Amino acid sequence: MTRAISLHNVSKRYGRAPRAVDRLTLDIEAGEFLVLLGPSGCGKSTVLRMIAGLEAITDGELRLDGQLANDMPPGDRDMAMVFQNFALYPNMTNRDNIGFPLLVENPREDRGPRVDATARKLGIEDVLDRYPSQLSGGERQRVAMGRAISRRPSVFLMDEPLSNIDAKLRIQLRSEIAQLTREMGVTTVYVTHDQAEAMSLGDRVAVIRGGVLQQVGAPRDIYALPDNVFVAAFIGTPRINLVQGFVHAPPREGMTLDLGSQRLPLPEPLSVDHQLLRIQQGRPVIVGLRSEATRIGLPSQARPGEVPLTGTVANTDYQGHEALVYVDIGSEPAVVADLESPRPDGSPRRRRARPRPGVLGRLKGRTVARTPGPPLALGGSPRLPYNPYASYDPAAQRVGAGELVVRTPPSLWLQKGAQVPLLVDLAHLYVFDRHGRRVSPAPAEMLGEDV
Repeated sequence: MTRAISLHNVSKRYGRAPRAVDRLTLDIEAGEFLVLLGPSGCGKSTVLRMIAGLEAITDGELRLDGQLANDMPPGDRDMAMVFQNFALYPNMTNRDNIGFPLLVENPREDRGPRVDATARKLGIEDVLDRYPSQLSGGERQRVAMGRAISRRPSVFLMDEPLSNIDAKLRIQLRSEIAQLTREMGVTTVYVTHDQAEAMSLGDRVAVIRGGVLQQVGAPRDIYALPDNVFVAAFIGTPRINLVQGFVHAPPREGMTLDLGSQRLPLPEPLSVDHQLLRIQQGRPVIVGLRSEATRIGLPSQARPGEVPLTGTVANTDYQGHEALVYVDIGSEPAVVADLESPRPDGSPRRRRARPRPGVLGRLKGRTVARTPGPPLALGGSPRLPYNPYASYDPAAQRVGAGELVVRTPPSLWLQKGAQVPLLVDLAHLYVFDRHGRRVSPAPAEMLGEDV
């Protein structure tokens, strides 16, 4: 048996502090794998604990299969929870840890068959007679999951179960969790701050910021159509490029996005999405471009829908299978607040004072500021791979602080300070208003379509 969970205007307040969870409404279908995603301290674990009955609900309603459950005791909710810190009994063997919920449920029942079956599912049959202290982190987490699975609950609640495990093992356990929950068909609510986990595990992802639900939907939908600039910045690796801009649309002229030292022309005739940008004429906007929406290429190599820009290489991050090139385009970067949540008491985080540079640091800064960047590496250089854009000489433009992250093949090497031509795919361009709401691509309600 599996359960549907419904939260309607649920809030949680601790004393006089701001609400840790603020009027959250969310429906979780029976058998669904839902991920609660957000930065540390945003309230996602509090939501999980209210579902489990470990935290009292200040306002709103929690319903399980339509039945009001605000005051239902935790033991009557038929839920199993997996914690971040394993929470195993150190004086019990792993066999006894897995079988403990069965012992509490029915002391006279033979627990052996169910414990053995659970251990086989998790691949830990050979460590059942050891103690938790004798296991690795991954094995202990499997035992903790086994304790939850052995009960055969109607709901799994997982509170960042993989955050204390090394990266390689985390990927393995991630796939095992997905496979197990789908085989069992159990409703699962999974809390994480890792967007890679959320995108790979969840049937749907609910993004939370400061206790407020920002967006909920399938991983592909949230990535492709983020409702606001926070969701766009939080989802995706590397993080989306966000720069400040203005919509420039004089009468009887084409529309452009002013990015500071450069303008991004929008092709005529304007699409419906781009026509709606006229509402933002003269207002500050935030322009978003994911790394796959920009590539290095000459204007003559542009594909339909691509427009040119110019940039200067600021840094290159070699990844092995690809390189991430940070290109300065002379724009002001847009800073998204609360990518890390505010303090629990509502006060802003204090910024650490930057240490004053010493004599050598000041001299280095002056030297770097007065020294022009090196030219593009020539194609015949014996030290560097071939660079097809070595002869590109764009019109001189002053370059500021705005950077774009561009994916390139690992064989393409670009020196720091080199000027490069860029091609921007307007089909993957996002525009957000000054409040951070997405205005392009236009939401369905602005286009008059059914949501």
